[in-house]
Amino acid sequence: MNVSVVLLNWNAAEDTITCLRPLLAWRQVRPFLIVVDNASEGDDVAQIESSLPGVQIVQNATNEGFSGGSNRGMAVALIQGDAPILLLNNDAMIEETAVLRLIQTLAENPKIGMVVPQLFDEDGGLVAVGGKNPAFHTQTRVKTFPNSDPVQVVETISGTAVLIQPAMLRQVGLLDERFFFSTEMADLSLRARQHGFVCAVDRRAAASHTISRSAPLRNSLYVYYIVRNRLLFLRNHYRWRLGLRGFWWAYTVALALKLRLSGEPVTARAVWLALQDGVNGRFGGQNERVLAYCQGGIAG
Repeated sequence: MNVSVVLLNWNAAEDTITCLRPLLAWRQVRPFLIVVDNASEGDDVAQIESSLPGVQIVQNATNEGFSGGSNRGMAVALIQGDAPILLLNNDAMIEETAVLRLIQTLAENPKIGMVVPQLFDEDGGLVAVGGKNPAFHTQTRVKTFPNSDPVQVVETISGTAVLIQPAMLRQVGLLDERFFFSTEMADLSLRARQHGFVCAVDRRAAASHTISRSAPLRNSLYVYYIVRNRLLFLRNHYRWRLGLRGFWWAYTVALALKLRLSGEPVTARAVWLALQDGVNGRFGGQNERVLAYCQGGIAG
């Protein structure tokens, strides 16, 4: 069985190599490795090429985020043919048996456009088994189901480890690159549903996610993109639901004030800038600007 594996790298060659090297020993699944380097500053590309025989490297001139980087990789995968596409974070790990299970689920259910495994953290704790619509929920992770069926339909999925049906991408299109990072998979999930596809979790498959690796950025960049991109998500899917959009504007103002009063100025500034940019339609990558603003600078 063939599968195209798309993985983004940004100044983390060691993580990328650690994530992908076990895939070279798979026996039943033949992975075509595509690493998209998002303009890393060091010798990441050379390290990856020397450590992963046969890998195809896509080098971006600038950091295009998760959405743009994933699109570059998926475009290469689609040229190769109709093999399922596995999007995989370089801080995640998945076994061959889990991928086989996901491949079989897609083959048996052509209306499933994307399927994910259960996701666990490095300590074995359950992180998520799917997601909820971010337009209607502050916490979007799904952790339980009402029954024991092995395959469960969910509203949205994440991009940590997801197997995608190429036919779905050809009909629906790739990720909206205005998101840059976060919520783009939820957006794709809703667009897929509009074309008759569903998202699912196969509870017989599992993957792990080492969340602690990205912890230093979670009170600034992560918060900014999560908050701002919810407003972009609303623009895309609920533009005329003015009451819903008004609720989230008010909620975001209240959140920024709460964080300020509770002694979290960096996160409060990230939320406030996210609100301004979301309302004013300033999307795409804003890493340097956000980090500068969160440390007390002026947003340009």
